[in-house]
Amino acid sequence: MRYKVQHQSAAQWELECCKWRISHLIAGLLDSNRLLFDLQRATEIVQSFSGCLKPEEIACCITDGLVEKFEIAFARIWLLEPDQMNLRLVASSGIYTHLNGSFARVPMGAYKVGKIAQNRVSFLSNNLADESWVKDREWAIALNIRGFAGYPLLIGDRVVGVLATFSHQAMAPEFLEILQTICATGAVVLDTALQYQTQQQNWQANTQRPAFSHLALSDQLAGILRTARLTLIGTEQPLSLPLTYLFLRSAEMLHQLGCSYCRLIYQSDSVGLEAIVPMVERSGDSQTDLTQGILGDLMLASSHLGGSLQMQTGADQKATQFSLKIPYPSCPLSGRVYLACRQSVLQMAFTHLAQVAGFTISTVPETHTPCLTDDVAHLSTHQSVVWIQTGNLPIPKGVCAVVDLQTRSTELRAAIEHVSQGKTWGITPSQESPLLLSERELEVMTLLSQGLRDRDIANHLIISESTVKFHINNTLAKLKARTRYQALHKVVVNGWIQ
Repeated sequence: MRYKVQHQSAAQWELECCKWRISHLIAGLLDSNRLLFDLQRATEIVQSFSGCLKPEEIACCITDGLVEKFEIAFARIWLLEPDQMNLRLVASSGIYTHLNGSFARVPMGAYKVGKIAQNRVSFLSNNLADESWVKDREWAIALNIRGFAGYPLLIGDRVVGVLATFSHQAMAPEFLEILQTICATGAVVLDTALQYQTQQQNWQANTQRPAFSHLALSDQLAGILRTARLTLIGTEQPLSLPLTYLFLRSAEMLHQLGCSYCRLIYQSDSVGLEAIVPMVERSGDSQTDLTQGILGDLMLASSHLGGSLQMQTGADQKATQFSLKIPYPSCPLSGRVYLACRQSVLQMAFTHLAQVAGFTISTVPETHTPCLTDDVAHLSTHQSVVWIQTGNLPIPKGVCAVVDLQTRSTELRAAIEHVSQGKTWGITPSQESPLLLSERELEVMTLLSQGLRDRDIANHLIISESTVKFHINNTLAKLKARTRYQALHKVVVNGWIQ
């Protein structure tokens, strides 16, 4: 469909651009209060897809949130397809909501979206109609689309997709900081959801046997380990979906390794799988390579479920013993825990971990219920706080226990048991919130958060402007922040200033 374009003269368009440049120069430095407000809105967007495991729904939460909270004309997300050659449009919000059309699939390196994915470089322009790469300049002028910001969805150096936003107004360069906040978490959650989706599809493909899902675990294992001798010890009990999947996945791996003997063991508090795998000559393969390369994902999964997986080679070097043991999640520790994380990926991870540890997740904050959080705001509302530590920032004062993403379910259980008894867990004296910033640096950051410029801060503290810059640079170095706005965000999040 072609749009009826009311042509503007080049002089009119240039005049509008000049007006924007002048207003931008007058505005000067970014208002710190506005940045904090924008970061809070970005956090709300991230929280909106907490617990979601469908890539398309997560992407829609992001694009919907950007349109709603930042007055974006329209926003889109493309995800990299398994062939690593094309990007597929999965979410579009605003004036365009369709997922078909000429940009439904974008080859890597094609157009600006493809180049952002290929080069892993963010991009912002406030003169979209004048950009040489724009396919239809008249379209941009007709709809008054001026601003464009694109950001790659990255995990390390690996591209997951691309986020693109279009606006009627000019975008401040610092808007890329907001997109970074959203994309950093969004990329991890989207990648996790894509992996989960792939695993579910593989699992369903492997279980397309008649009434397979209704079979006991031993019967399912026998169907996979067709060439191995399988023994059942103990009375079979129903298992949760994660445990069943882990055992079936282990059986698939063992079958690939040529397992010759296997036994499924049900005990009073756990279920285990033991197997004998003959050693096969493999060029360059050691026991460590075998464990990390083939069974690394199983080790990680068993660890998060509170269990263990071991492989031990016999003295004769002719066979390897495989041993997987997982405690029942149906033998819970009674109790409730309130979970309130700022980061959605932490919310998902610790929801699962708390359930495996046997706790009931409370949906309503209660004063006497242990609170599992990474948000300092909850320190004043809960008597017992289990702090989720990320990065190298100091532990806030007032927490009773400290856990992180390496914590197992048994350790989480111990931590919450301790705080319920009024004790501390996982905190050493050296971790009791050392003050990273000096009193003067905190004063400077407090005034910066109020929107004051360096000159105003200098006048307020009766120091030179160069001294203000010196304190800000020291703060950036101590907090390992790239910009003063990132440093300000870390200071506020950790409760060092109000």
